[in-house]
Amino acid sequence: MPIHNSEVADVFSQVADLLEIEGANQFRVRAYRRAARTIQGYPRSMADLLDEGKDLTELSGIGDDLAGKIEEIVKTGRLHQLEEIKQRTPAGLARMLEVEGLGPKRVQQLYEELDITGPDQLEEAAKNGQIRELDGFGPKTEENILQELSRKDLGEERTRLNVAEEMAPPLVTYLEGLEGVERVKVAGSYRRRKETVGDLDVLAISEGASGDGQETIRRFVEYEDVAEVVSQGQTRSTVVFRSGLQVDLRVVSQESYGAALFYFTGSKDHNIAVRNLAVDQGLKVNEYGVFRDEERIAGETEEEIYELFDLPYIPPELREDRGELAAAREGRLPVLVTLDDIRGDLQMHTTGSDGDASLEEMARGALERGYQYVAITDHSPQVAVAQGLDAEALRQQIDEIDRLNDELEGLTILKAIEVDILEDGSLDLPDNILARLDLRICSVHSYFGLSQEKQTERIIRAMDNPNFSILAHPTGRRIGERPAYDVDLERVMGAAVERGCFMEINANPERLDLDDIHARMAKDMGLKLAINTDAHSIAELDFMRFGVGQARRGWLEAHDVLNTRSWPSLKELLER
Repeated sequence: MPIHNSEVADVFSQVADLLEIEGANQFRVRAYRRAARTIQGYPRSMADLLDEGKDLTELSGIGDDLAGKIEEIVKTGRLHQLEEIKQRTPAGLARMLEVEGLGPKRVQQLYEELDITGPDQLEEAAKNGQIRELDGFGPKTEENILQELSRKDLGEERTRLNVAEEMAPPLVTYLEGLEGVERVKVAGSYRRRKETVGDLDVLAISEGASGDGQETIRRFVEYEDVAEVVSQGQTRSTVVFRSGLQVDLRVVSQESYGAALFYFTGSKDHNIAVRNLAVDQGLKVNEYGVFRDEERIAGETEEEIYELFDLPYIPPELREDRGELAAAREGRLPVLVTLDDIRGDLQMHTTGSDGDASLEEMARGALERGYQYVAITDHSPQVAVAQGLDAEALRQQIDEIDRLNDELEGLTILKAIEVDILEDGSLDLPDNILARLDLRICSVHSYFGLSQEKQTERIIRAMDNPNFSILAHPTGRRIGERPAYDVDLERVMGAAVERGCFMEINANPERLDLDDIHARMAKDMGLKLAINTDAHSIAELDFMRFGVGQARRGWLEAHDVLNTRSWPSLKELLER
């Protein structure tokens, strides 16, 4: 059975984490992390490339040694090196990495300074107030650790959307190829484009569902990714994939398909609100249809269900019971932004800092995606690990962009930088060089542990600089890895509106920052957002779809998004 890219990338990430805990050479650790990122974002599977005899060393950041390790993982499902490292590392240290907010460096510090080797000792030390005394931790971090340990006990394991997206389409293709299967759709939080999914709810229409459903179910449990069959009935089955992701398949009839799709898409709160509308009219809504007494009066499509209550179709991303029914009833549903609305990408990185492709390669990758403009935003010097650009290197890049703009047709390359916001709120490069740029992406990459007041003031102070354009990944979170730093986003948004600044939805599926709630808040406050990929490779330019999904969950329309505009129109907005 083929190994998914996410599984190969996960092995390399584990190696990097454990090596960092051991205090290994940072260049070695970084090589594994870079390889994991390349593999995770690559559009084709490593298994397919090896089957075709491709040379993996042609991939960015993959040398002979790493290429051999990729082949070992694909062929055996294991990596001997990882098993060796695990043998010499206390097993509990790896489990501590599952606690959001504890990266390898912090786990190493806890191990070396407090001799903590697992979650139980970690919890005891946090309850005794020992962790707050360590350099770089503090009471807030200690409190977060206790909350995370408590949450982990509840078994709230979820899968990032991009990882689920790697597994869902091949399964759909497999099921659609079965005899008698007419249509297959993934519902649930996956269809609503939530940033993580608990499991996959899959619906399939089969001719005469009760008769053909059993054969469809039999073939489903034989699917190559299935590691465990939890249940198997005539029209329903639950399995667990190798990755740990649970998948539920229901085979339904054509006349119930819309009702089942509505029901299993959710959310639960949205469904309850619609069912309450039905009760008021003496109707009953369930996964089989809409019924008046025993008569089915709707259910073949979702549209006809909403029509029964004089409502227009409500896009899945809005179905969270956050006012969408009232908006639909009053004709106020937003015309949600789409991927086709996006005209450019305002954050990406090249080999000028920590990217995997050259400036020209990234520009041509954007041109292939139909963009009219892109902003090249390599890091400033503060992010030492990214080997950012100082003022002189940035001047050289400006000259290179001028040269490329003369050569490329159909694309404008914008001169930009991702400049760090320092602890005191100043920016990491001189104003005279920042002023030469078309825009500045401003970011927090350090001092995450500041109090809410200090963190908020720090960002607002940076916004006072007229060279501040867009606040990138505004909370600093990494989904499942690092919590948001403590910041008053409502105050920051208000300050941005007052100063003519903007904020970003970072489309990297490990970030998706802003979240949907705060994207909606920004819209309500009149603050326009950019949807940026933060791409570090050509393949990562395709992350835009995740950012658009997040924007749609936040009720954003095209006019709420900066990079749906032409460059002349956007340029006017960016001028402070």
